[in-house]
Amino acid sequence: MAAKAERKLRVVADNRKARFNYFIDETMEAGVALTGTEVKSLRAGRASLADGFALVSDGEVWLHNVHIPEYTQGTWTNHVPRRTRKLLLHRGEIERLVRKTSEQGLTLVPLSLYFKDGKVKVELALARGKRTYDKRHDLAKKDAAREVERALRRRR
Repeated sequence: MAAKAERKLRVVADNRKARFNYFIDETMEAGVALTGTEVKSLRAGRASLADGFALVSDGEVWLHNVHIPEYTQGTWTNHVPRRTRKLLLHRGEIERLVRKTSEQGLTLVPLSLYFKDGKVKVELALARGKRTYDKRHDLAKKDAAREVERALRRRR
């Protein structure tokens, strides 16, 4: 049997601040239930995950505060830009998320929004918030690595 071909991923939005503000413990992929104008707006490459988060309520996972702007050629059927959107996960995954978020104090943060085989997917992370001193420590470590790289480049 032939190996599956590589799946094409086209990233629409990336939450770069999430890796700065949170310790990422685990990531997973989830589908997103969208309307037609939301998909068309995403195909145009417009979305923002800056303030986004996910919550589990009544056995379903919902994505909050993700901004998908209105479709420019849309009519009266256009969508609301910051509506809550349902995430599509298996029952076992949802139950595991409920356990982790309630017991361990983790939160669900969207890392990226992308197209995979024509379907919109979101990469969710189980994350723990960083304190200010953690962020300063990460910045100092990054600066030190940058200085070492510069010194090595000058030496060559």
